[in-house]
Amino acid sequence: MSLHQESQQPLVSVIIPTYNRPEYLKQAIASAIKQTYQNIEILISDNCSSENPQALVASFGDSRIKFWQQQQNVGMLANQQYGFKMAQGKYVASLHDDDMWNEDFLAKLVPPLEANSDLIIAFCDQYIIDANGIINEIGTEENTRGYKRDKLAKGIHQPFYKVGLIDKSIPTAASCVIRNNLVDWYSIPSEVGGMWDLYLTYLCCISGHGAYYYPERLTRYRAHEQTDTMLSGSRDVQAKIRKAKSEIFCYQVFMEDPRLQKFRTHFQQKWLEANTTLGIGLLRSEQIAAARSHFWQVLNKQKFNVRNLAALGLSFTPPFLASKLMKTSK
Repeated sequence: MSLHQESQQPLVSVIIPTYNRPEYLKQAIASAIKQTYQNIEILISDNCSSENPQALVASFGDSRIKFWQQQQNVGMLANQQYGFKMAQGKYVASLHDDDMWNEDFLAKLVPPLEANSDLIIAFCDQYIIDANGIINEIGTEENTRGYKRDKLAKGIHQPFYKVGLIDKSIPTAASCVIRNNLVDWYSIPSEVGGMWDLYLTYLCCISGHGAYYYPERLTRYRAHEQTDTMLSGSRDVQAKIRKAKSEIFCYQVFMEDPRLQKFRTHFQQKWLEANTTLGIGLLRSEQIAAARSHFWQVLNKQKFNVRNLAALGLSFTPPFLASKLMKTSK
């Protein structure tokens, strides 16, 4: 691509939050640098890693890279948001430090946005890879079907409440490009936590603008032992508690939004499920009174929720026996 052609391209800000994953980070940065779409800035925000990745970042020798290290661990969401707030591009794209893009990711998703100013987001399908970067063929197919991208038509979807918030077809974390000036990056509350990607989808949905789907796998999402869904033991319990709290907050917001009343029953059901999950997590952490409060909330709205009733019953069972029962019911 000539310098003239590159100068005609709008700037895309690539946001890479990172924390203690230098080898994966190296691969993520490389996949951003290798984009055939070259007019980019790469914003890397390190969440106070124990081993400063600054030397690794500098080794790329690419002037488009800007690096910051937080002075203390500010949490995943704040570190992620920092990059978005610093972005100067017309478009922004999030790339987690353990994921990767195909070389033509931006080249295929930016043009639809450029062609139609009424679009806020363009997204694609994704591969699932393991810790070593090997594509999990079965996992990839299950992911595509699970989020109904196999049935999703190519092109514009407007409105896209169902696509984004019910089917959750939009992989906001690493497989989309967003029009920067249509999102207020300061409006994402800390309570969304690890559900920030769903909340970002919500902000895009309620903007009144449309979404564009490109039905090709242009990114590689890594499923490995460091992700919350792959944790075990006490760390697994804490991860589930964090996620459940974030879900409760998000679904409460969605239930109360008059623009989403058509889907209120769905969001209420998800809210109830999250309360039960949180209660079970608290129960496993031996916070019995706190756990019961969530079980009672669910019971007040849904009398015959079997999972919730079983968990509530366990909260009145002697701790040593309850612990055994919860382990066998995993």
